[in-house]
Amino acid sequence: MTDRKTQLAENLVRVEERISAACAAAGRERDDVTLIVVTKTYPASDVRLLHELGVRHVAENRDQDAAPKAAACADLDLTWHFVGQLQTNKVRSVASYAHVVQSVDRLKLVGALSGAAERAGRELGCLVQVALDAEAGERGARGGVAPDGIEELADAVAAAPGLRLDGLMTVAPLAGPYAGRERAAFDRLMEFSSRLRAAHPTANMVSAGMSADLEHAVAAGATHVRIGTAVLGDRPRLG
Repeated sequence: MTDRKTQLAENLVRVEERISAACAAAGRERDDVTLIVVTKTYPASDVRLLHELGVRHVAENRDQDAAPKAAACADLDLTWHFVGQLQTNKVRSVASYAHVVQSVDRLKLVGALSGAAERAGRELGCLVQVALDAEAGERGARGGVAPDGIEELADAVAAAPGLRLDGLMTVAPLAGPYAGRERAAFDRLMEFSSRLRAAHPTANMVSAGMSADLEHAVAAGATHVRIGTAVLGDRPRLG
């Protein structure tokens, strides 16, 4: 086993132990939580090693990095998640390789994704990104729609050809009433998820939690956690 593969394997074991312990503490089954490894800034060779180690969900946040990486790994059975703020001029590219776009936060983006998915003959899963630091009618500092905009955006995704409404995503906010209160933030997201599922029963995916706060996300009920540093560690980044 190469040094890099050994490092990744050891990191994955530690992350797996954390997720398993968090599930046990919350009275949840381990299979209830899906690990998404955020491979942004890391090379396709790492994605291949992760696949050899059993990872099947990976995430990227910049199309200029993701598109060539997805192409280089097209022979692997991976589910690609796009998690970054997405400009409409990148939608056609993202729709060609992503299976799930987790950062849907405005109506214009819904229309662009729908058109691109239809042209590509694909169905894209979509998560509405919720910004818990945003005032009514505004977007968050790191993207996301304010809570008062969830329903309208979710309905638009559900009605759009080529798109599938899968659920909600959030990033623990750095400002506002939930700053430094990750568990409270994720609990709030779960409340929004419950409301969403009342109108859209199949939209049951909740993406929350990263390397520093995955335990809070699992405790709150997240179905997917997005882990980067804890798996990939610190090493020279792509330019």
